Amino acid sequence: MLTEYVEKILKARVYDVANETPLDVMPRLSKRLHNTILIKREDLQPVFSFKLRGAYNRMSQLNDEERARGVVCASAGNHAQGVALAAQKMGISALIVMPKTTPPIKVEAVRALGAEINLHGNSYDDAGAYATDIAQKDGRTYIHPYDDPEVIAGQGTIAMEIIRQHPEPLHAIFVPVGGGGLIAGVAAYIKAFWPEIKIIAVEPADAASLKAALDAGERVKLDQVGLFADGTSVRQVGEEPFRICRETVDEVITVDSDELCAAIMDIFEDTRSIAEPSGALAVAGVKKYLATNPMQDQKMVVIDSGANINFDRLRHVAERAEIGERREVLFATKIDEEPGSFQKFCKTLGDRGITEFNYRYADDQQAQVFVGVRINGKDKERKGLFEILDRAGYDWVDFTDNEMAKLHVRYMVGGHAPQVENERLIRFEFPERPGALLRFLTRIGKRWNISLFHYRNHGAAYGRVLVGIQVEDQYQHDFQTFLDSLGYSYWEETDNPAYQLFLK
Repeated sequence: MLTEYVEKILKARVYDVANETPLDVMPRLSKRLHNTILIKREDLQPVFSFKLRGAYNRMSQLNDEERARGVVCASAGNHAQGVALAAQKMGISALIVMPKTTPPIKVEAVRALGAEINLHGNSYDDAGAYATDIAQKDGRTYIHPYDDPEVIAGQGTIAMEIIRQHPEPLHAIFVPVGGGGLIAGVAAYIKAFWPEIKIIAVEPADAASLKAALDAGERVKLDQVGLFADGTSVRQVGEEPFRICRETVDEVITVDSDELCAAIMDIFEDTRSIAEPSGALAVAGVKKYLATNPMQDQKMVVIDSGANINFDRLRHVAERAEIGERREVLFATKIDEEPGSFQKFCKTLGDRGITEFNYRYADDQQAQVFVGVRINGKDKERKGLFEILDRAGYDWVDFTDNEMAKLHVRYMVGGHAPQVENERLIRFEFPERPGALLRFLTRIGKRWNISLFHYRNHGAAYGRVLVGIQVEDQYQHDFQTFLDSLGYSYWEETDNPAYQLFLK
């Protein structure tokens, strides 16, 4: 079986449209992991994904009659762009069925290549069933994104390039998995010649169809899949890829969304490119693999499979990357409702960087606060932080792995506080450096009672804080003098309609 695929891969026609992509060292990640991590840059293809390899190789096999009728495919985006580019190159008609949940950047990219687009259903499976019906009705050739020997062979050319670019021994190759076409092609070629190289599949934890199939000994259909890694959100691994993977895949690793966000950051720090979530799967996988299989001075390849990410998703990626890297702890605690309690709490945390601080007055006894603290990524530091809080008498609840808290509650802390009198709302900016928040609170001192507080470290040059401070009428002049003496840029927001509607 493997010999058959090696021959197909060696004969595959991909370079009419595809590039031989670089195999680059990731210096920062390699140093951190104490192993040489080499990244295969499929994000540098003309459609920013490996998918055009398999699509073009399959379409190059069409006869004249099939070319005249055109092709149809279903895809969440990357395969669609591959088919569209291949069709443009070959001068044939292409109809692309895409789920309605497909990121707009991928829809527009396909449209720009001249293909006809039909948005249908909410998942790849919905789109696939519809595209199959169209193929039968209109006579178009259905170009499967992964369950086709010629598509698999096209993707397998990546393995051929890896070995040519790095002929020295490799410990493992980490491959992102959706339907399985990429890993089937890579594994078939590698295991035919170098069976000692580990082939390690990496899947999203909420779309692990290959792992489920290998565990069950047969293909299974997942009840539902997550959509964060939309390029690999497939409910059932392909039949032919599964047949190959059963014999060639050494291990399957699953990673969650936060780990993917951290891997996107790792790729950016080493390459200055931004991977899509599915494109970062292999990097997240090698990190998890080495965390449980400590070793040094080995050489490992990770495949960056694509870079088609919506710009607005970067907000979420940046927000969650530090948590995925285990470099941020989120927790809730209570502090006494009295002047100076914020400052005392910050002193308890010592020189640890505070990344977030959310608070709104509730009653005159205790304040419930939502806090983010930066750590070095080691669990013992996270444990040590909570031990310090215990010794200082603070009750706490760890929210670092609480999805609802991370997605929603952190942004909803607060609300109206009609019992707060004489409140002025001030927005401050101060130079962002270690200890800046504590210095800010020290400058405010204990004279004024803080009734609202929101701070989030965004890695910018300046920290931004929104503060509610209770100031009785007879002290307004003193407070104004105090504000002017702080030396920080500030803006009065007491009359801001957003404050009036949601916080006052």
